[in-house]
Amino acid sequence: MTLSRKADAKPYLTLDGSTIRELMHPAVHGNRSQSLAEATLPPGAQTVLHLHRNSEELYHVTAGCGWVWLADGWIAVAPGDTLCIPPGTPHCAQADGAGPLVILCCCSPPYAHGDTVLLDARPPPRP
Repeated sequence: MTLSRKADAKPYLTLDGSTIRELMHPAVHGNRSQSLAEATLPPGAQTVLHLHRNSEELYHVTAGCGWVWLADGWIAVAPGDTLCIPPGTPHCAQADGAGPLVILCCCSPPYAHGDTVLLDARPPPRP
């Protein structure tokens, strides 16, 4: 068993523009098949539209409210909501509120910068 403490996870900026804390990742913690990170977007911020070639992602919103562009439409999200993002699906997130949007991101296979493809396109304005 491996224990990871959020306080020990140093935040960093990912390719999509969100601030991430890797809570559990094979490269650091020795687990094998998935990674778990906490992404934080400040109010009004939006990540870059991107996809992951191989990873399936689960997004679970823990704080704040916002929107997620998933494939071809905007979805409003709030604490307690969970989304599945299949490999190859264009997506981005936008914080919409007074506080930050905080999302737990589980990736299988584990997150890797090399699996992230930034897209030149931008999603249309949200409703």
